[in-house]
Amino acid sequence: MKKMMKLLLTGLMAVTLFSGCAGTTDHDGKVSISMYMYDRSMFKELTPWLEEKFPDIDFTFVQSFNTMEYYKDLIGRGEEMPDVITCRRFSLNDAASLSEYLMDLSRTEVAGTFYSSYLENNREESGAIRWLPMCAEVDSIVANKKLFDQYNIALPTNYSEFKATIDAFEDLGIKGFDTDWYYDYTCLETMQGSAIPELMSLEGTSWRRAYESETEDNQVGLDDVVWPVVFEKYEQFLKDVRYEKGSEDQTFSVTTPPFLNGETAMIRNTASFADSVTAENENVEAVMLPYFGETSEDNWVLTYPMCQLAVSAKVAEDPAKEKAINEVLMAIFSDEGQKHVAAGTSVLSYNKEVKITPSNSLAYIQDCIASNHLYQRLASTEIFGISQDVAHKMMTGKYDAKQAYEEFNRQITQYVDPETKEILFTQKTAYSNDFGEHGSKAASSLMNTLRQFENDDIAIGYASVASSSIYEGEYTLQQVKWVMTFRNAIYRGEYTGEEVRRIMEWLVNIKEDGSNPIHHYNQMPVTSGLD
Repeated sequence: MKKMMKLLLTGLMAVTLFSGCAGTTDHDGKVSISMYMYDRSMFKELTPWLEEKFPDIDFTFVQSFNTMEYYKDLIGRGEEMPDVITCRRFSLNDAASLSEYLMDLSRTEVAGTFYSSYLENNREESGAIRWLPMCAEVDSIVANKKLFDQYNIALPTNYSEFKATIDAFEDLGIKGFDTDWYYDYTCLETMQGSAIPELMSLEGTSWRRAYESETEDNQVGLDDVVWPVVFEKYEQFLKDVRYEKGSEDQTFSVTTPPFLNGETAMIRNTASFADSVTAENENVEAVMLPYFGETSEDNWVLTYPMCQLAVSAKVAEDPAKEKAINEVLMAIFSDEGQKHVAAGTSVLSYNKEVKITPSNSLAYIQDCIASNHLYQRLASTEIFGISQDVAHKMMTGKYDAKQAYEEFNRQITQYVDPETKEILFTQKTAYSNDFGEHGSKAASSLMNTLRQFENDDIAIGYASVASSSIYEGEYTLQQVKWVMTFRNAIYRGEYTGEEVRRIMEWLVNIKEDGSNPIHHYNQMPVTSGLD
């Protein structure tokens, strides 16, 4: 008889988490290092490379979440910080409350490999540097050069040419510029991108330092010199790109096909996107353009680190572990290491000795790169949310530039986390996420919970399904979401006992070519309902 089975790679529950079981781990005297990755993309090439390069280190890799709030929640409920953590959405403002739990890396060997100007963005008032920026993602304007060539239109080199280019394409019945206005990051980046010279001025950088150093007792609002101009320029930008009302809900899936089909000339996106669509579409040669200033000397490229990396302060209590982690950091930030982090993505490096060959898509922003006109977006959690709210109200005509400035300033000084604090349930039993040779109690608990919640007979997943231990106590919706790793999927179907056996063999048995599907503990299968 066939049984319904859930092949789990994630999900969401709002019920009490049932018990599970797991064993303990014998690390054979190896140094154990836990690393939390902000996204599964970091597992692609980096984790197997690290395990091969450091056979004497017992790594535990966990897919966690791309927010500082996740780590604050860990600390808040008494969990220890992992040895190494990564986060993409980052600002010193967000990270301030974690400082006492993180090591000062300013005098380490790896810190000396950075260009000092990039590390300064992460330096606390005390002089400490607790976060190191990984190679930079390039995220600016993407143009289809083949479309430009087809209609004999030159690529713009300044803002007036950018506007004239849009007008020229619109006259041909082709949309000059469009983007996925729905997302918070698109609102944040186009808003800041429209006024980078102002944000990078002395007044702009002074305000940013003050904002990044604010405390709960001293909230820093927008200044009255730089930020009014930012909103004036963004208002003009929306007019010049011919923003159409109603497009504020436009997503990536809506924006991309017209660009690929030659119906849109320019969009906002990344160099990684430009490289991939050029390789996959014969009618597209996607190239990166900067955010334009009045002259070509005022052009800037918007960038952000692929992630920021920090080390737990407790590592300093174990000299062997501290030495091993320093060696791992040097490897990760080396030329070879950053290539494994990038995994084929076109990036720029913040490190002196690292030479990552730029892809063809970056050819038209080489002047900006050479002159160090690389702007690191301001990306605190509150800035993301407020940018989306205010930008959408500008797009719908509810706010003009002055009203947008006033509302942004009000929200940034009175920020309220939009995530609900309502208690959904109380967990009666705690389960550890420590990986043993039989998996993880937390992961086993999740599998039992999901199987019973969905009323299935069997559930099969991986130990990595749990992003943290399950604690005893009350859970909000956000905390429930954080229990499971991000961006996974659930597959359901009916399988015979023989098919289930073959699935399990595929998950655990070493293949004929010697490859082992279990590279580390959190790749061990976790099951529920199997006798």
